[in-house]
Amino acid sequence: MASHSQVLVEEKSSVRILTLNRPYQLNALCLNMISRLLKLFLVYEEDPSVKLVILKGQGRAFCAGGDALPLVSDIVQGKWRLAADFLIYQYSLNYVISTFSKPQVSILNGIVMGGGAGLSIHGRIRIATENTVFAMPDTALGLFPDVGASYFLSRLPGFFGEYVGLTGARLDGAEMLACGLATHFVPSVRLAALEENLCRVGSSDPNFVSTILDAYTQHPHLKQKSAYHMLDAIDRCFSKRTIEEIISALEREATQEPNDWISSTIQALKKASPSSLKISLRSIREGRLQGVGQCLIREYRMVSHVMKGEISKDFVEGCRAILVDKDRNPKWEPRRLEDMKDSMVDQYFEKMEEEEGWEDLKFPPRNNLHASAKL
Repeated sequence: MASHSQVLVEEKSSVRILTLNRPYQLNALCLNMISRLLKLFLVYEEDPSVKLVILKGQGRAFCAGGDALPLVSDIVQGKWRLAADFLIYQYSLNYVISTFSKPQVSILNGIVMGGGAGLSIHGRIRIATENTVFAMPDTALGLFPDVGASYFLSRLPGFFGEYVGLTGARLDGAEMLACGLATHFVPSVRLAALEENLCRVGSSDPNFVSTILDAYTQHPHLKQKSAYHMLDAIDRCFSKRTIEEIISALEREATQEPNDWISSTIQALKKASPSSLKISLRSIREGRLQGVGQCLIREYRMVSHVMKGEISKDFVEGCRAILVDKDRNPKWEPRRLEDMKDSMVDQYFEKMEEEEGWEDLKFPPRNNLHASAKL
């Protein structure tokens, strides 16, 4: 499929509607799509006639993330640098979106995971619906929440970001709105009318967009079993310094007041890659003190180490178990949390000095560096 048909473009007066169009792959991002989106965003920024960009997905997903299998294929063939190059484009797109000077409205009517979060959460307006399912399932794949997730997860209330990032917990639209990942909640039956109304916006003033959105927005109730009701327990447990201490704290909670939420949370952590859990926790903690650009530069160092696979090969193994053989039985290495030493964790955060031609991530120059404080 040509890259142009993988990202559909509609021009409606001063509004551009971009539709991710790989519905059978749940709009998973390939290099063609990322390159095209990057080009379009840079063109729209310079074009004074474009006032607003709407981003949405075809079918039942907004975007289920980056397409991992080509990356694994490159790594297995000894071409991990190709996989890392793909992420240069992806992270550059995340950065451009986070510093985009015009309003971006993402319509998250369906699955939004991993790379899909990177396309939307950095934008100014994120609309959830009753069909939205959000997750950062990276630790189950031997990866870590990237695409700038250490920036946006670390800015959620309390330690909710640690919980979401480490466990891969799924959130619905009401939960996304409650924690701030979504800015608005609109029932899916009203999206077409909303879009039509937004297409009449003749200004880049976010207040105009907000006024239109306010007429469509609802405030849904959280489900009775929502994890967001567990925020006190989440803060008590996920504020701990190490993964081992987090699991111990959860196990203590379970003896005092056992419930489904605690047991499924412990289970998710015990099934995840030990190396992924440790680097993810440190990444989110560092993200609290960094801007979005710094987070992406650090995440690129981390992901380069993951792709090279010298410290751990868990990414290839996680993709095998979840996406290829689908036996859901990964053989992690190191197998136990205590075998993933602090010195090994430290390596993920260091530059790849000895690697010929490898450089830290550099971004295209941006005028709008203050736009990224949107959460």
